[in-house]
Amino acid sequence: MAPLTPRPGIMDIAPYVGGQSKDTSYKGKLSSNESAIGPCPAAVEAFKQAADTLHRYPDGGSIELREALGQHYGLEADRLVCVSGSDDLLSMICRAYAGPGDEVIFGENAFLMYPISTMSVGATCVTVEETEYRVNVDNILAAVTERTKIVFITSPSNPTGTYTTKDELARLYAGLPDHVVLVIDGAYADFVTASDFDDGLELARTAENVLVTRTFSKIYGLAGLRLGWGYASAQIIDVINRIRGPFNVGAPSQAAGVAALGDDTFFEAARTHNDTWLAWLSEQISALGLFVVPSVANFVLIRFGSETEAQACDLFLQDRGYFLRRMDGYGFPDHLRLTVGAVDENEGVVAAMRSFIERPNREES
Repeated sequence: MAPLTPRPGIMDIAPYVGGQSKDTSYKGKLSSNESAIGPCPAAVEAFKQAADTLHRYPDGGSIELREALGQHYGLEADRLVCVSGSDDLLSMICRAYAGPGDEVIFGENAFLMYPISTMSVGATCVTVEETEYRVNVDNILAAVTERTKIVFITSPSNPTGTYTTKDELARLYAGLPDHVVLVIDGAYADFVTASDFDDGLELARTAENVLVTRTFSKIYGLAGLRLGWGYASAQIIDVINRIRGPFNVGAPSQAAGVAALGDDTFFEAARTHNDTWLAWLSEQISALGLFVVPSVANFVLIRFGSETEAQACDLFLQDRGYFLRRMDGYGFPDHLRLTVGAVDENEGVVAAMRSFIERPNREES
């Protein structure tokens, strides 16, 4: 008998590796961009209450959650889809619109799920050069061909924390052919207050070929639920609904999402905490002589003098209980990414980083 063999190209995919921690005794798990203040309390309570009906299937259309999202963001509920984490939607859009012989474009330092989703359907990854840690619209447009089916951008970007401005987004959309789906991954959009930021939702309202993806994992602190959503034209949503699972979002997750959207106090507390400590971390780490990429998300990307120094700092911090994210897989081997944490985590990791910088044998690393 012939050996069991996956479809061509599957074994070329590098598996996604999440942020690490050695055990539960760490002082600061600052590797996964998780909530600094924990989960939304209203969502936790709603999740607990839903436990009494776990023997029932969830609402397959997530109707109440879509209506709550529509009211919260001013969107049409029938043009929303709820999914098991926004990563799920990234995979579905590739399944729906790309395949062998097609091309999918994204930045050279983009979120690792883009190549995974692209390669899983047999499509070709086309990576374009980024400029000063930012998406380069001209480079994207120059890479578009008749075989291009999808363009992915993340705004704010992971892992850099930079964003695409309103003017840049408009220029990108205007330069794309109608047969290309523009996917705007907005996992961190709720943190942004910059006046020239565009979350893409209004563009998706008027365009046939734009999909905006969002998540409850970040500002609402519900990463463990795997709850995301997307907004697009009726045509794209119809296609997604044809291929998603019939009960793809659990009832407790739907209930938690509805409750989270109604907890404005938690939302503002999360954003205020992030605004305060993002600025503090950037200032403190810059004062150590390290370059910090200006960020509008809930993390900072830190550049060291060399790959060796970044690795040495990572190990130094781990030994003291602080876990950051190595950036080798993103094309930044001399960088570490640091999530904004709780007060004690932020103060502790900066103190540990200062000890690393000021140690007598630094030059040997």
